[in-house]
Amino acid sequence: MYHNLQMELILEAKDAEDWIYKGEGAVNLVLSYTGTSPNFIGKVLRVQKVKRNGSEYEKAPPALSKHECLVWKETRDLLSASTKDIGNHIYAQQVMCPLLGSQHIDAGVCFYFLIHSASPTLNFIINFILMVHVRVQVTREFLESIHNGVLFQRPSWRAEDARINTQCDSAILMSDHSIFPHVSVKGGVDEEELCIAVEIKQPKCGFLPISRFVREENAAKKRISRFKLHQILKFHQRKISQISEYDPLDMFSASKGRVLKSVKDLFLTPQNNFRVFLNGSLVFGSLGGGADDTDTRIAEAFEDTLKDVIEGDEEGMRTPNFLQLVTEALSESGVMDRLLQVQKLDVLDIEGAIHAYYDVVSQPCVVCRELGEANRYEPIHSLPIDQRVKIVRDYLISSTAKDLSLIISFRPTGRGNPASPYDVVFLESINRSFEYKASFIDLDMKPVERMAYYYKLDQEIVGCYNRMMETVNRPGKSRVEPVENTSSA
Repeated sequence: MYHNLQMELILEAKDAEDWIYKGEGAVNLVLSYTGTSPNFIGKVLRVQKVKRNGSEYEKAPPALSKHECLVWKETRDLLSASTKDIGNHIYAQQVMCPLLGSQHIDAGVCFYFLIHSASPTLNFIINFILMVHVRVQVTREFLESIHNGVLFQRPSWRAEDARINTQCDSAILMSDHSIFPHVSVKGGVDEEELCIAVEIKQPKCGFLPISRFVREENAAKKRISRFKLHQILKFHQRKISQISEYDPLDMFSASKGRVLKSVKDLFLTPQNNFRVFLNGSLVFGSLGGGADDTDTRIAEAFEDTLKDVIEGDEEGMRTPNFLQLVTEALSESGVMDRLLQVQKLDVLDIEGAIHAYYDVVSQPCVVCRELGEANRYEPIHSLPIDQRVKIVRDYLISSTAKDLSLIISFRPTGRGNPASPYDVVFLESINRSFEYKASFIDLDMKPVERMAYYYKLDQEIVGCYNRMMETVNRPGKSRVEPVENTSSA
């Protein structure tokens, strides 16, 4: 059963100084708490943004559109959600959690109520296990202070695109997955514990499509990962200054050697895909922009940061050992295998699923008209409507799985506590064990109407690659082979 709790807590202008910028996505901005209130320690606050070219006073749209009600009719609680935020929480809890595993998804927020009893232990238990979704009231003055305070910390392109929506009257309080939720009987956080966390933002699609609906001229999609193809388009559009060597096919390969290669590639070219936090504070990677490469200065600073985490390790080897630690956790946790299975709910590729989409939204199929190949896609258009709805629903779930983020948090352990709920990974190179937890975040529901955009972007990506290949392989030029993943499976 879904629980939404509106706390009688109001964040006002005077509280803004306790919240600092942690990052942002396309829709929301995330703040970390630096104050002393037990209600907020170990939490982040997610506040809504509004497009600069939109109305600052626009009301929040309904949680689900008419067509989304059709797609998600089997998840009844979703249909009754009054806002997008509540809808996204229900979606994460009831749709994504069963697929990705409850141990990797925080389906609620631990909120520390000031409950007093004769037993400190009872206080601790009650305060720790009460899992709810918390909406906190915020004043316009609080949001304006936050907007002004974080403006120069935000990536310029993010700030130019959107600002904090100061017309909202609430924000979402969530667990900070870059730290461990260690609660004392006093309701606080044990500040002496050392915790380092790595965030892999959007590991991307980890498989190549095999759908027969991928047109022959787009066959590059069956040889080269979507991420690698998209890098070429981004480079052409000057959104990145260099193309990353990272390939999701390595990350999802289940080969420890290839997984390590993918982690190293992310470290060398983090862009917006790889960040590291020490005790909740960012120590490597960008706050939401695109730090393209890790130069010598950045690498040396990070190596120094690790001295308290990789204790006793010789200088110059801390970073390689940390990347090995991340690899061990990725391999032993099994999270990538589970994530890949959810991604593979996309069985037809967008080139097939788009046809089911136009039927679901009761519109003539634009793609069939543009391509003039209606007969080829008749097998999709002639399916029973419930099967076409399922194609769209599975594609949207897969899209969430391709676009989420993974946070793995570590803390050194020598205590061997059998009651600990966390898994342990052993780093042989330094003879040290670490407790770790792997958490999926950014599990928002994808709008049904966005499928037309997904198709357009897909064709733009593969079209850019095809034009590049035509140019470089023109007569008189030495032939350039496709940038396929050549690692052994």
